[in-house]
Amino acid sequence: MLKNALQLRCPTCGEHPIFLPWYKVRNLRDWFMPLDGCPHCGYAFEREPGYFLLSIFAINYGVGALIGLVVYLILDFWVKLPIGWTLVFTVAPIPFFNLGFARHSKSLFIAFDLFFDPHRRDDNGGDRRRRTEETPRPPLRPVAR
Repeated sequence: MLKNALQLRCPTCGEHPIFLPWYKVRNLRDWFMPLDGCPHCGYAFEREPGYFLLSIFAINYGVGALIGLVVYLILDFWVKLPIGWTLVFTVAPIPFFNLGFARHSKSLFIAFDLFFDPHRRDDNGGDRRRRTEETPRPPLRPVAR
């Protein structure tokens, strides 16, 4: 799943891309929004509205901040640039990195979601979450006399 996610392919089958290829992108929506689903295996890429908020805030911004922190520490402790240049070389590339990494963060989020909470199709063609145990029954209540 992780290999397919890094290649921006369907996490279940790896046959179909999650996003439009870069040469077919016409606007920012095409760049950021995944396709509806995989035509090969039927896996839906976006479950509900707001599904990718965690991927943007945690994965995309988190990785961008981590890279910025590492670059800052390298420039400050080993290269010993003045603080102005250190901040310029640290802060300026992060927005460009976040724009380029947005697709990968969504792809990784889809793969992590599938790994930690697998989905499968039920007999009616719908999508339901796989349960590893039988659904627990409510406890029995004593009958009042």
